[in-house]
Amino acid sequence: MTFSNLNREHMINKLTAEEFDVLIIGGGITGAGIALDAATRGMKTALVEMQDFAAGTSSRSTKLVHGGLRYLKQFEVKMVAEVGKERAIVYENGPHVTTPEWMLLPMHKGGTFGKFSTSIGLRVYDFLAGVKKSERRSMLTPRETLAKEPLVKKDGLKGGGYYVEYRTDDARLTIEVMKAAADNGALPVNYLKVEKLLYDSNGKVSGVAAIDQLSGKQHEIMAKKVVNAAGPWVDSIREKDGSKNGKTLRLTKGVHLVIDQSKFPLKQAVYFDTPDKRMVFAIPRDGKTYIGTTDTFYDSDPVHPKMTESDRTYIINAIKFMFPSVKITKDDIESSWAGVRPLIWEEGKDPSEISRKDEIWESETGLLTIAGGKLTGYRKMAETIVNLLADKFKQEFNKTYSGSITKTLPISGGNVGGSAKFKEFVRLQTEKGAALGLTEDESARLVKMYGSNIPAIFKMIEEKGNEAEKYRLPIVIWAKLKYAIENEMAATPVDFFNRRTGALLFDIETVRSYQDQVISYMADAFNWESSARRNFEQQLEQEIRFAVLPADQN
Repeated sequence: MTFSNLNREHMINKLTAEEFDVLIIGGGITGAGIALDAATRGMKTALVEMQDFAAGTSSRSTKLVHGGLRYLKQFEVKMVAEVGKERAIVYENGPHVTTPEWMLLPMHKGGTFGKFSTSIGLRVYDFLAGVKKSERRSMLTPRETLAKEPLVKKDGLKGGGYYVEYRTDDARLTIEVMKAAADNGALPVNYLKVEKLLYDSNGKVSGVAAIDQLSGKQHEIMAKKVVNAAGPWVDSIREKDGSKNGKTLRLTKGVHLVIDQSKFPLKQAVYFDTPDKRMVFAIPRDGKTYIGTTDTFYDSDPVHPKMTESDRTYIINAIKFMFPSVKITKDDIESSWAGVRPLIWEEGKDPSEISRKDEIWESETGLLTIAGGKLTGYRKMAETIVNLLADKFKQEFNKTYSGSITKTLPISGGNVGGSAKFKEFVRLQTEKGAALGLTEDESARLVKMYGSNIPAIFKMIEEKGNEAEKYRLPIVIWAKLKYAIENEMAATPVDFFNRRTGALLFDIETVRSYQDQVISYMADAFNWESSARRNFEQQLEQEIRFAVLPADQN
C-alpha cells in the first residue's frame, strides 16, 4: 500500500478495524519521530493529524537543525550538548534534507557578543556539541568578516565568529520521517481531527473519536496507549482529558520574511544581534534571502498565525541595523511565514528566555503528553518517550520490545551511503536524469531533494511524462506533484505548494504561474466535485495572500 490519500478509504478502514499498541496525536516532527521509533521496535503504531503533516510548527521554523548556541547564554549546557550531537545524527540519516551551512557571527562595539566571550562560547559549543574537526569554529578579524559578507555593518565592527549550523527543509524532514515510519509498518493519516478521547471501564484512555476533515465522517480508533504530541494543541487535548493542570504551554510567534537576492544579495548566512539584544538569522537560499525571527507571545488561533505590520517592520529595521547598505522596503517582501512555538510556561520570563526543553507528563488516565522541545532534538525526544512506552508494555502486558535503532537509521530518501557519499550519489543520479531529457540543473535539484527516492521520480518521468504536456505543466513540477500525491499523502494544493515543495515560501511566482494546472491535475486525481475544487482554490489564494500581506491588511 503506497503512502497516499488515493488509498484513504483503505487506510481509514484499517485504522478503525484494529487495536493499536500506540496511537499518536499530532503529525509534526515530534509525532513523526515517535511513530518511526515505535514502529521500528515492532509496536503496532498509528498516528492522526488534524491538518496536513508538518502544517503547524514543523513547517514554520527558521529551517535550521541547529546546535542551540544561544542556549549557552542561558547556561543550558546539557541542552546544547544533546542537540549539538543530535544535529550530526539528523544530517547523517538524511543528507538530502539537511546540509552544513557556515554561519557568520559579527561582533560590534556595544553588541551582545564580545570577542573574548564569543571565542570562549564557540569553543565550549564545539566541545559540547562534539563538532567534527573540519567544522570547528574560527575567529575572524574585521577585514576577514567583511570578506565573508561585505553587507555587514562596518561601523564598530570588531571581528566575527565563524561556525557551522545545519540548514534543513523542516517540512520535508517531517514528511521523510513520516514516510520512514509508514515504510516500517506505522499507519499515519493526515486530516483526521481528534474530537474526543475514549476510555475503558477503568477510566484509562483507550482511543479517540476523530473526524475526517476531508469527508466529514467520524471514526473511532482504539489503542493500548495514546501519546499526545500535538505541539501547540497539546493543552487542548489535555483539556479533553480533564488533565490540564500544573504546567501549561505558552505560545510564542516567530515571523520570517523572504526577499529576492537582487534586492538583498546576501552571500553568507549571518547570525546577528539586534538593538534590543535579540538574535536574528539571515540566510541565503535558492536565489532568495530569508530573515527572522521575531519572538512575541501569541494568544490567537495557532492554525493560522500571521505576520502583522509590526512584525514586518521589526525585521526590516533589523536588516537596516546590520546591513545598512541594503535598502529594503515593505514592497520588496516576496513572501513570509509565521509559526508558533509551544513553550512550557515559566512565570515572569519574556519569550526569548523561556526554555526550549521538552518534558513528558502522564495523566491519571494514562494519557502521555510530550511538550516543548526543538526540531533538532526530535529523534532523542522520540526515543525517550518510546522507552517509557516499552517499560509500560513490559509492566502492564508483559510484552518486551528492543531498544531504539533510529540513531543509525536513514529516514526515507536518506539511503545514500551517509553524508560522505552523498555528493557522488548526486553526481551519478544526475546523469540518469539528464539521460531522460532533464537539464543537468533540473536533474541535480531533484536528486538533492528526494535523495534515494529519486529512482521512483525518474521512473514516473520515463513512463508517464506525457501527462505533463496534457496538463500544461513543466515536467519537473508535474513529477513532484505526481510523487507528492502517490507517495507523500498530499491532499490539497497547499500541501503541495507549501509543505511538499516549499514553493509558496521560496518561489511564489511559480505558484502563481501554475496554480490552475496543479489544481486541475489534483481535481482529476482525487475526483473532486466542483464545490471541493472551489474550496481548495480559495484555500490556496488565501495562503498566497497571507504570505504576502500582513494580517492587518488581509
